[in-house]
Amino acid sequence: MPRIHVGSLSITGDFRSNNEDRLAVDPDGRFFLVADGMGGQSAGEQASEMAVELIVEQLVAQLDFDETSSEKVIETIDRVVAFANTEIIALAQLDPRFHNMGTTLVFVVAVAGQFYAGGIGDSRVYRLRDGTLEQLTTDHSLTQALVDAQTISPEEAATHRYRNVLYRYLGSKEGGEGTTPAVFEPAPGDRYLLCSDGVTDGVDDQALAGLLLEGDDPQPITDAVVEAAVKGGSKDNITAVILRLE
Repeated sequence: MPRIHVGSLSITGDFRSNNEDRLAVDPDGRFFLVADGMGGQSAGEQASEMAVELIVEQLVAQLDFDETSSEKVIETIDRVVAFANTEIIALAQLDPRFHNMGTTLVFVVAVAGQFYAGGIGDSRVYRLRDGTLEQLTTDHSLTQALVDAQTISPEEAATHRYRNVLYRYLGSKEGGEGTTPAVFEPAPGDRYLLCSDGVTDGVDDQALAGLLLEGDDPQPITDAVVEAAVKGGSKDNITAVILRLE
């Protein structure tokens, strides 16, 4: 496995009073997570905090990071995410303050020389390889469903009134139905971006590709991506984690 260099940043942004995004970076380079909470007041913060804490705790406890069977790895990741989903739903039912809470989740997990990139909701994982930017996750949004059905174009989806409406997220009964990870071998020179929709609301894919190529230290690149999202008019919390493979 090539050595992983990491940059990360999460900010409240110019239009929100609190930050409902959360991220996790494993110091041993085994997993990276971004979650974007929703539900208003403190509920979104509670949901994203719970998701990240529970998933980190359960990955460490349950996942064999030397496992060579992709099926077993995906099964474990999905079981861990489904557990977090159940816990979020349970708290939402118990405590009126958290009644409508939910969160997105995206991850990159490194196991036995393979990368697993997946998620739930509309946060995203991108890979830049040989100058080409590819989105590795699928948005679980109504607009993406309309694009898939060829009802609207990707260009129309970018400004569609339902673009932030999710049909799957943690905290919904569909949230435990699997994370459909892309499984692949990481290559030296790869760059990965995990981000909340606060990034993609302010920066398009072409601009992201350009930013990801600037320099070799991922922290200044991460700072530049977040700054570009602010300047691009993003109205949400903004969170990015960038990985550069040596």
